[in-house]
Amino acid sequence: MEIVIIGVIAFFIFEYNKKINTNRFIKDNLSHLRILKEDDYDFLVKAKYGESADPEILFSSRIKGALIGVVVLFLMFLGNLTFINVVLIFVVAYFVFKSQYNSLKSYYKRHLHQINLQLPFFLKMMEILAQHYTIPVALSRTVNTAPEIFRPGLREMIEKINAGDSSIEPYMEFAKQYPVSDSVRMMRLLYRLGLGGQEVKHEQLIMFSRNVSALQNKAREQRYRDRLKKMENKTMVMLAVTGGGVMILLLLSVVSMMGI
Repeated sequence: MEIVIIGVIAFFIFEYNKKINTNRFIKDNLSHLRILKEDDYDFLVKAKYGESADPEILFSSRIKGALIGVVVLFLMFLGNLTFINVVLIFVVAYFVFKSQYNSLKSYYKRHLHQINLQLPFFLKMMEILAQHYTIPVALSRTVNTAPEIFRPGLREMIEKINAGDSSIEPYMEFAKQYPVSDSVRMMRLLYRLGLGGQEVKHEQLIMFSRNVSALQNKAREQRYRDRLKKMENKTMVMLAVTGGGVMILLLLSVVSMMGI
């Protein structure tokens, strides 16, 4: 244990004095280290922290944490560096590396309910803009006013469309990033809305509007149920506190009477 403490102190001293520069090492090798980055990492970072977050900085910190973990564990097992211990070192480093990504993934899954409630109102904005603009232009105009959690997916979709991808794939990728009820069907309708002529577009817009209205009604009902459930929970807590208080008062009265 003394070796570990001395080694860790020495490592941080060298790091502080720039004799060892992990940040420089990571920066120089970032192009190679990017193969470890998950495909949806950038999206998840921006979904949680907003558009101002820099995924590269957070990814570098993940690499740094894993490297420090390797060094600390290597020092711990320095006197008994067997094959099993070497495997254990890299397994633990892998879990350290993956921990932030798993946290982002968990955060995103927890917020799928919120996304489900916000999607119909975003689609309503699209319905209004689609009456006057083409779908790619309407999408571009919604970026700054859309709910923040949709903005990373919207920017990615718009980039693909502007790059010349006229297929349904950019729309399906958006639906996969926000896998809530009816997202795939609504993205298909949105794609078809941008294909037809003016007469066909009018009919498709009516169909799109009906579907959006149905989703909005579902979202309103769900919000009402959520509020009702929240009120019921508060009522149950109040009843439990009141009942507990009454029981405590009765017990104190009984104890007081027995004492007399």
